[in-house]
Amino acid sequence: MVANRRNFFARAAAAGAGLIAARKIRAQENLANLPVEVPDLARLPHRVVDGVKEFRLVAEVVHSQFAPGREVDAWGYNGTVPGPLIEVNEGDRVRVILENKLPEMTALHWHGLEAPMEMEGSVGLGQDPVPPGGQYVYEFTMNQHGTLFYHSHFAMQEMMGQLGMLVVHPKTPYAPRVDRDFGILIQEWALMPNNNVPNSLAMEFNWLTFNGKSGPATTPMLVKQGERVRLRLVNLGMDHHPIHLHGNQFVVTGTEAGRKPQALWFEENTVLVGVGQARNIEFDAKHIGDWMLHCHMPHHMMNQMVSMAGPMAPTGHAKAMSSSNIGLYPMDDPAKKTVPGYPQDMWMPMDDMFDKPENFGLRKGWSGAMMGMMTIIRVLPPERYDEIIARVRTAGANHAH
Repeated sequence: MVANRRNFFARAAAAGAGLIAARKIRAQENLANLPVEVPDLARLPHRVVDGVKEFRLVAEVVHSQFAPGREVDAWGYNGTVPGPLIEVNEGDRVRVILENKLPEMTALHWHGLEAPMEMEGSVGLGQDPVPPGGQYVYEFTMNQHGTLFYHSHFAMQEMMGQLGMLVVHPKTPYAPRVDRDFGILIQEWALMPNNNVPNSLAMEFNWLTFNGKSGPATTPMLVKQGERVRLRLVNLGMDHHPIHLHGNQFVVTGTEAGRKPQALWFEENTVLVGVGQARNIEFDAKHIGDWMLHCHMPHHMMNQMVSMAGPMAPTGHAKAMSSSNIGLYPMDDPAKKTVPGYPQDMWMPMDDMFDKPENFGLRKGWSGAMMGMMTIIRVLPPERYDEIIARVRTAGANHAH
């Protein structure tokens, strides 16, 4: 009897300890900071050297595409425009070794970071410029948290594309917890005809990008219905951008200066992201659908704007699409040419050109509405989400081989 009682209490104690351990694990999982996803861009790897997180960042000329057929020779970091995400934690000691492969001097500014003067990138004030072929070592402790960014502090190099996101996760994760955390870098470009090099002195822009891609080449963000989503928006260019989300309301929870007190949150549908600013927005993905996220400046909702002098004739792919049942209306209709202002907008679906797994299941003709500074947040039922994620993983595995 005594033995049975001892066994009973031993089993109960073990069960209780197991339950407490499980609760601790779940609590740690709930408190963990999610890695940030930056569609179409990579995360910069690091190594730990004597307790310091060490990153290598290479400033260089990068050949890229904003969309199929629109080549660009811009300036970026580590092979991409914009550069890769640097992701660290509050309290980390961080070292960034900048290697300059540009044909001229450069330097890095850590936008929003409270760093020592000789480390924060004020060329002339705190450091000498880094010559071609040279290096500079930036090292600091992350005593803050939030959505920051890095960029060249030479103005024309900024306009050539030199930008990247820096995320510093807090020691105590933000509440309420999010299930998805995405980063988007906003840029604008002037590409003249027959020229792949951006005109960094321009004041009018004909290509507008999220993470170096222009709609419909941007990769959608995938979310399960019911999840809470954070979007980190960073703008470095010449224009402010009113970023609008279809079908959902959100709250602005932070800026490049850090987290806002929850008492200051209120529902919005469009947020103005000014030049040199970051804005974090959060929302609950309650509504199933494929929801546009885009700049609402009309000229930024299209690509390849030109100053128009009378009607333009379609050429190439536009002509081919004009005869389809989901395509351009014929632009050589004499009756239409009598209407003042005609033509203005074009409807040109190119679905087959953007056959990536994240686009699976989008409605036929979806790409006709996606131009310029636009992307999609896809709020999916769990089963559909799992199906598309499986396709993404399969495509990634095939690409790796």
